Amino acid sequence: MTTEIRKAYLLAAEQAVQLLTTEDVAHCWEKESVLPGMSVGGLAGHLARSLLQVEWFLDGQVGGAEPVSPVRYYARLVDTSVPGSALNVGVRARSEETAAAGSTVVAEQAQAAWQRLAQRLDKEPADRRVAILHRPGEEMLLDGYLQTRCVELAVHLDDLALSVGARCQAPEAALAIAVDVLVAAARDRHGDQAVLHALARRERDVVQALRVL
Repeated sequence: MTTEIRKAYLLAAEQAVQLLTTEDVAHCWEKESVLPGMSVGGLAGHLARSLLQVEWFLDGQVGGAEPVSPVRYYARLVDTSVPGSALNVGVRARSEETAAAGSTVVAEQAQAAWQRLAQRLDKEPADRRVAILHRPGEEMLLDGYLQTRCVELAVHLDDLALSVGARCQAPEAALAIAVDVLVAAARDRHGDQAVLHALARRERDVVQALRVL
């Protein structure tokens, strides 16, 4: 399983690098993206962080805390669909901070990170943990964290491609991981009955049970 997760992540990360280096993204950098309140540059910065953060987290200090699962990483989030929530304001701020370097630098940083990770991930053991730096004291297994990055890459590759009129999506392996994690998070958050309604009886889906992000 470790090999499959890491391969899926690296393939999706490579696809992100290819999109980030296009002229379409550079030309639209200052324009509004398909996400309310986020520029194309900010969205590109957010996508790039799914490579950059893996390195940052690998280099962080771990202390042996019980690792958070990728399902709980998402299931516990609140107000994900509210643009003005603290969660989304923080995401936009970090993304715009990354984007401030400009399209060329962001693309170069992402490409360099992908090249390093392609070498580094193969050498990390299956029980490797990483520090979740934006949640001090929290840790995840590396493979669990890479599953969350497959979610982010799958979702935001689609967002960025749509924002600039490009044709691009995450590889099937990463899409499958993303769907598995998000459906499991929906089950954790709302319970199976609510998810069943969302899947088979949408007229009874009063909580939008499948909306995790």
